[in-house]
Amino acid sequence: QVQLVESGGGLVQAGDSLRLSCEASGGTFSSYYMGWFRQPPGKEREFVGSITRSGDTTYYTDSVKDRFTISRDNAKNTVYLQMNSLKPEDTGVYYCAANRRTYYTVRATDYNSWGQGTQVTVSS
Repeated sequence: QVQLVESGGGLVQAGDSLRLSCEASGGTFSSYYMGWFRQPPGKEREFVGSITRSGDTTYYTDSVKDRFTISRDNAKNTVYLQMNSLKPEDTGVYYCAANRRTYYTVRATDYNSWGQGTQVTVSS
């Protein structure tokens, strides 16, 4: 299975931007659909968005549409999450995940490789 390592989290103010990266190793990155999830404090992990293997199609949860953008660079084995116009409710631990079946799913159980997570805190 592919190993995933996220980076780029931090403390920002509402309205700021942040870009998360997730670097993969140990597998053929271009064969994996990639997703981003987050876990707000005291809540369950939730789907943020996902991207196809080629990067030509993305899928987002409604609360981040028009603010977040997922992209990938298969030559660098990396997927990105560009977050703009951040809000306090975007606070949480952000995880990237990989699966070989589909990008069109919001279920964490459909993903079988996970990173360790990176903390994003948005202050008001």
